[in-house]
Amino acid sequence: MIRTIFAAASAAAVALGVCVATAQEDPIKARKALMKANGDQAKIGAAMMKGEAPFDLAAAQKILATFADAAAKAPALFPDNSKTGEDTAADPKIWANLDDFKARFVKLGEDVKTATAQVTDLNSFKANFAAIGKDCGGCHEQYRIKKS
Repeated sequence: MIRTIFAAASAAAVALGVCVATAQEDPIKARKALMKANGDQAKIGAAMMKGEAPFDLAAAQKILATFADAAAKAPALFPDNSKTGEDTAADPKIWANLDDFKARFVKLGEDVKTATAQVTDLNSFKANFAAIGKDCGGCHEQYRIKKS
């Protein structure tokens, strides 16, 4: 278990370095990469919740580490100069409500931290992953432009 946690932390550290370098170059690309990673991990989590894939604690920990990484990095990836371009789905309401927007990432980070401490089996994963999903969905509903 300690090896799994260490491996997840190491992967997150490498991803952080890559993301920081990308963010300095292009915050839109960096936030898209973070959200894609979240989406990819969310699909794995949803499959476990639905019984389409067996519960795997190491996979659950990787999912949570990915979301923790996004919660920590994403608020810095919305500078004023990234409101448009590169087919961004970021709604201009983000910059009009920046405090609320950033607070949502704080809540996501707190919920992920709680989940990380509590997830030990499928039932605890389901309970915690649902709360994380609500965090993501609420932010996307409020601050993401829907593509047709």
